[in-house]
This record gives sequence, C-alpha cells and structure tokens, in this order.
Amino acid sequence: MRGDLAHDGDGMFISALLWVYVGLLMAGGLFGFIKARSKASLLASLISSVPLALVALKVLPLIAGQVVMGLLIVVFAVRWAKTGKSMPGAPMILLTLATLTATFVLPS
Repeated sequence: MRGDLAHDGDGMFISALLWVYVGLLMAGGLFGFIKARSKASLLASLISSVPLALVALKVLPLIAGQVVMGLLIVVFAVRWAKTGKSMPGAPMILLTLATLTATFVLPS
C-alpha cells in the first residue's frame, strides 16, 4: 500500500519515530531541569538528541542512532540502579528499547 509509512522503503516511518523519541527525550530533559534544576539532565538530553535528529534527517547512518540509544539504555539503567527510583529510568529504558527494537525490525 502506497500510503503505509511502515513499508515505504525509504525509512520515513523510522525517521518519524526518531523525531517522536527525540521530542520525548528533550521534554524529559526540560522537565528534569524545571523540576530539579538539573542542568545535567537538560544538557544530556540535548547532546543525545543531536545525533538522533541527524539520523532522522538521514545525515548520519541508522547505526549511529542505534549506538546512541544503546548507550542511553545503559545510562538510564545505571542511574536507576544508583538512585533506586524508577522515574525516569524505567519508562525511558522501555521507550528507548522499543524505539531501538523498531529500528531493527522495521524497514529502513
């Protein structure tokens, strides 16, 4: 089907998915900054969002985004283990894992 983004063959669905993920990542960093005055949270979300946005724009290869998401899973897991608090670690691990899995399963 021509209008089906998941099967368009040019990775448009993955690009859209990455933009949604980047938006949520940035929103989380902004929330951490507003709620806890965490400049580190804001900076980390910005730094990790840049390569993901470049992958969505097809400036960088998909593997670059997959590596960034893999590293983010590790970062979120370490923070969760250190603090013992499931927020924001657990939801971000699940969201990142789902997005990462989609990049391997869906056509790019």
